[in-house]
Amino acid sequence: MENPSPAAALGKALCALLLATLGAAGQPREGESVCSARAPAKYSVTFTGKWSQTAFPKQYPLFRPPAQWSSLLGAAHSSDYSMWRKNQYVSNGLRDFAERGEAWALMKEIEAAGEALQSVHAVFSAPAVPSGTGQTSAELEVQRRHSLVSFVVRIVPSPDWFVGVDSLDLCDGDRWREQAALDLYPYDAGTDSGFTFSSPNFATIPQDTVTEITSSSPSHPANSFHYPRLKALPPIARVTLVRLRQSPRAFVPPAPVLPSRDNEIVDSASVPETPLDCEVSLWSSWGLCGGPCGRLGTKSRTRYVRAQPANNGSPCPELEEEAECVPDNCV
Repeated sequence: MENPSPAAALGKALCALLLATLGAAGQPREGESVCSARAPAKYSVTFTGKWSQTAFPKQYPLFRPPAQWSSLLGAAHSSDYSMWRKNQYVSNGLRDFAERGEAWALMKEIEAAGEALQSVHAVFSAPAVPSGTGQTSAELEVQRRHSLVSFVVRIVPSPDWFVGVDSLDLCDGDRWREQAALDLYPYDAGTDSGFTFSSPNFATIPQDTVTEITSSSPSHPANSFHYPRLKALPPIARVTLVRLRQSPRAFVPPAPVLPSRDNEIVDSASVPETPLDCEVSLWSSWGLCGGPCGRLGTKSRTRYVRAQPANNGSPCPELEEEAECVPDNCV
């Protein structure tokens, strides 16, 4: 029997490698649960912005541009794909989206991941929200090999801040969850070092990882989310996913509040008014001592208000102070 040529043997090896790669794509990794639910399942996704001046009074953007949300961009995928992850570096596409709201590069990255390892089943998007509070919605489809959902929404205006979900699993063993509702909090993409909503572009070099923004981190008092009186920020947004049982072309009303069930994810809290204490500058230098020679005079110094109090925050202290002094240069 004639031995196969080296080229033919190499071809067979490459075919075997390709089949093994495709067979492994989308399969659960070691230690991960296996989804055996019937596929596909369709969900409505409702994003609700809760970025109000009552909940977030500090430096709340009122114009050029006012507080708003970018379009929502997400994907249904397997564990082989990650759109973003806390404590990891973002891709160039996610950097462009977080800094400028440009989705083209991120879309190409998602498509490439889907073509290379079949790790992405579908992409979904929802229109932008033109104010800090409001809703936008979309529909998505998942299947048992692609039961994870990730998405991002940019905070506008901001240096590189966003909210989103990383790899939310809609499968629970052999069934699909009926509803998932999550409160969302701001994240820093680690690509721009701006402290405030309207900070000019200031690239972070070297790039940092994704970090959650909290009431105390970053700890700089100039940060727009710095609320030292709060243990935790109130949620700035909320997402609700509800499984659909009608045609995906049918009108989907706002997601109802359903009673909690074993196969639902519920993470909610009421949002109280966030107190904002008055913020003042440091004292100026003392002025000249005024008064007649041989007698005690007075000198004064001033400070100014950086931020007015809101929502029953601490009132502003005195802005002018006087002290006794001895006049100089008396003749």
